Amino acid sequence: MAAVERKAAIVQVKIPAVFMRGGTSKGMFFRREWLPQDPAAWPSIFLAALGSPDPYGRQLDGLGGGISSLSKVVVVDRSSRSDSDIEYTFGQVAIGEPAVAFRTNCGNLTAAVGPFAVDEGMIAPVGDGAVVRLYNTNTGKRVTARFPLDDGRAAVEGDFALPGVAGRGARIRLEFQDPGGAVTGHLLPTGQPGERLALPGHGDVEASLVDATTAVVFVRADALGAGGAESPEAVEANQPLLEQLEAVRAAAAVRMGIAATMEEASLRSPSSPIVALVAPPRRARTLTGEWLEAEAMDVTARMLSMGRPHRALPLTGAMCLAVAARIEGTVVHAVVRPGETPSRDLRIAHPSGVMPLAAAVRQADGWTADEVVAYRTARRLMEGSVLVPASRLGPLVAGA
Repeated sequence: MAAVERKAAIVQVKIPAVFMRGGTSKGMFFRREWLPQDPAAWPSIFLAALGSPDPYGRQLDGLGGGISSLSKVVVVDRSSRSDSDIEYTFGQVAIGEPAVAFRTNCGNLTAAVGPFAVDEGMIAPVGDGAVVRLYNTNTGKRVTARFPLDDGRAAVEGDFALPGVAGRGARIRLEFQDPGGAVTGHLLPTGQPGERLALPGHGDVEASLVDATTAVVFVRADALGAGGAESPEAVEANQPLLEQLEAVRAAAAVRMGIAATMEEASLRSPSSPIVALVAPPRRARTLTGEWLEAEAMDVTARMLSMGRPHRALPLTGAMCLAVAARIEGTVVHAVVRPGETPSRDLRIAHPSGVMPLAAAVRQADGWTADEVVAYRTARRLMEGSVLVPASRLGPLVAGA
């Protein structure tokens, strides 16, 4: 009887990947060539790699961290555009649902794109510093990243301290050009700096809907019975407040044209818009237990993504806040420290400390945001391959 050759079944598939921290987020980075040619095949890879969906909310069967800032992916490629060197696509991986959102950008992980590209040899900067022109495919917006080099690679050591990240690192300057309308096409999606949103079962609330680097709905903390300086744990434990915030977010999504109904906004667009509580400067403890004095800030903010409060601030959301603070008539402008001037950085207090941001906004025929500048650090944490169960990839391993 002739021997029958058996082909060993593929249990897990190895995919090259790099794990990086960018700002106060972490995520998996892939070169475009490491992934299937058809982007429709990417979500199944990202979900399996990060450990989603996980009904327990911990992503223990993957590399995610159980919160939105630790459940992210970035795909990087050389750019064929004349105005950029590198293009990148950001994906927000849902934790409890089998979904990956590609509608918005991540400012924190944007800080790691330039260093990733340099360390991968995708570009070859000369001298002791790099200037990398980035193009974000999610929003169609351009970002210039400037950072120091160490023997031809992205520098890691430095003296820049980023609240929310232990230690110090090499400073990365990010210049987000023309940030308005990144999601909806308009800096003020409704044309107005202030709105009244009807919340079924919760009455009406005054809010501002602004789209700069990402779409955010801002609401005064006191309008929802909050102080504005609550810890993330306190917000998570306040179920009535969480329900109100989701109602605000869903109503804003409809008004901004992101979703047709509030139900659709909650089910299909949980990451956009971000919802933000804002308040005047006020003394509060940071997550390290230190006191942050009111004199050290110009405005207080707490933000939620995917229904979970951030431990710091999502950078795109913070940049949107900096722009909103310069627009008269927004709820953000109303709570900013009196006498704060547009000529200096806006100091935004968050659970981990204070974030300074510069925003250039002008009013001519309506409001225009020219640029937002932020500073971050980043570090390459792991490189190699991520293993994903073949059973979750379907046709990707057909014939293997």
